[in-house]
Amino acid sequence: MSITLQLALRLLAAAGLGALIGYERELRAKNAGVRTHMMVALGSALFMIISQFGFPDAARFDAARVAAGVVTGIGFIGGGIIMKKKHVSGLTTAASLWVTGAVGMGIGCGLYVLSVICAVLALIGLEALSFYSFKLGGKDMTAVLSAVDATALTDAVQHLGKDVKDFSIRRNGDTYEAEVSLYVPKRLSFTDLLSRLSALPGVQVESLE
Repeated sequence: MSITLQLALRLLAAAGLGALIGYERELRAKNAGVRTHMMVALGSALFMIISQFGFPDAARFDAARVAAGVVTGIGFIGGGIIMKKKHVSGLTTAASLWVTGAVGMGIGCGLYVLSVICAVLALIGLEALSFYSFKLGGKDMTAVLSAVDATALTDAVQHLGKDVKDFSIRRNGDTYEAEVSLYVPKRLSFTDLLSRLSALPGVQVESLE
């Protein structure tokens, strides 16, 4: 097998694993989904390939510097996801992007088995552990709802009742968006909450974190 084909397979494997992690995030209505995670993994893999094969004439080249630069760059992406106005949210999605970058770097180095194991463990942490999480108490979540009419958003917030801690409505082009801070009992699963929000008349769920 030629070296070009081997490196192309690394890129394909990185893109596939990144898309797999992103698919789980998209199922949970997160802002960073399949495309974002796929691009992070793909770019990370290519950076590692470049660090190994892109400087054949360099007498002294430290490939670890490229890896450190990739980690820093992904950190900026994660920071942009976490900080959203006055709210701190998206920590899990930012962490999944960070891990996806590591998976891509591992594939780029040719560490297929470890990268696949890492991706599987990431999916277990994101999905399975979330499903079996402790059910007592409550947690704060932020939902972004959209509608063509601001009145529909106001009615939806009133329908949610005492679970609403705070909300704000803004215009976004031809539609309106409401950012709603909710207190959610842990016994209420993510799927049930998403179904409840999706059932609100006249509004669409843009994200839920």
